[in-house]
Amino acid sequence: MQTSVAMTDIGRRRKINQDYVYASDQPVGNLPNLYIVADGMGGHRAGDLASSYAVKMVVEAVERCMDERPALILQKAVRYANYQLYRMALEHEEYHGMGTTLVALSVNKEEALALNIGDSRLYEVTGQGIRQISEDHSLVAELVRKGELDPREARNHPDKNIITRALGIQEEVEVDLFLFQVEQGSRYLLCSDGLSNMVEDTELCRLIQKDRKLYEIGGRLILEANKNGGTDNIAVVLVEIE
Repeated sequence: MQTSVAMTDIGRRRKINQDYVYASDQPVGNLPNLYIVADGMGGHRAGDLASSYAVKMVVEAVERCMDERPALILQKAVRYANYQLYRMALEHEEYHGMGTTLVALSVNKEEALALNIGDSRLYEVTGQGIRQISEDHSLVAELVRKGELDPREARNHPDKNIITRALGIQEEVEVDLFLFQVEQGSRYLLCSDGLSNMVEDTELCRLIQKDRKLYEIGGRLILEANKNGGTDNIAVVLVEIE
């Protein structure tokens, strides 16, 4: 059993909120639950359309999918959403170049499945600390993985916002899947880079570990991101395994 909360904030610098969140503790199609964060990109109005439309397409595809294997359900749904977004961008000149990151989670008893494209993140927080489950698809992250950039330098690197993979940019998309065990009391954070760029992992851990209601923690995370600059939209989905 799990509970969740989902919220977004425009931040302190942006005029449009291009982040989009979705959370269902109840079954969605053949998935026992579903949680999503998407961070759109593109020109005026295109980024917010990309994120909201992509999430809508993923949810609709999951609801219609007859497969019973969670990994295939999510993969098929995300690839369907990618194609629909790509087609929309081709058909409407004002949407050319739009795309979105996406990170999704579904929990089935003691096992969870996650999927990500781009640099929106999934974290696991337990009594032992915090760990990032997803892998960023960004230029800086790839340099760190190759050993060409020190992780400590990555946070403030001038190219940290350049992503190498996104939904809707090409006709086909490569997705990363993560299968892992969950334990009672664990909390999971899905977020856009508007949070992870503004609040250090250690501080995220400290706030999420606190004995508070999820909506209080979510509000505090957004407050911290804005206090530290709020340079981007902020998206937060928190899931607690009860």
